[in-house]
Amino acid sequence: MILHIAHRDEWAAAQASGDYRADSLLTEGFIHCSTPEQVLGPANERFHGQTDLLLLVIDPARLAADLVYEDSYGTGQAFPHIYGPLNLDAVVRAVPFPPGPDGRFALPPLEVI
Repeated sequence: MILHIAHRDEWAAAQASGDYRADSLLTEGFIHCSTPEQVLGPANERFHGQTDLLLLVIDPARLAADLVYEDSYGTGQAFPHIYGPLNLDAVVRAVPFPPGPDGRFALPPLEVI
C-alpha cells in the first residue's frame, strides 16, 4: 500500500468528479505519495496542526496511472509518485488523520476492510 495525505474537501470533490487530482499533478506532473514508513515526515513537515486531513490508502495494483518511486528532493529516499489522476477505485480506504494536541501526527491503523 501507498498513502496520500488529502484534505477532506478535496477528497469529497474527487468523489463527485470521478477522480482525484492533487495540486501537485498540475504544478509538478505527479501526485506525491508515501509508504507507511515515510508518511509521518511529510505530514509533520508540511501539514503540522492541520485538522481537516485524510490518509488515502492506495492499492498500487489498482492504479490506472504510472507509479514511479523516485528521490525528488535529494533526501536519498525514494517516494512513490503517481503520474496522472488517481482513479477512485485504487483508494481502498480513507482514514481520518487528525494531529495530536501538539500538532504532530501519528500513524493511525490502516487496515483495509
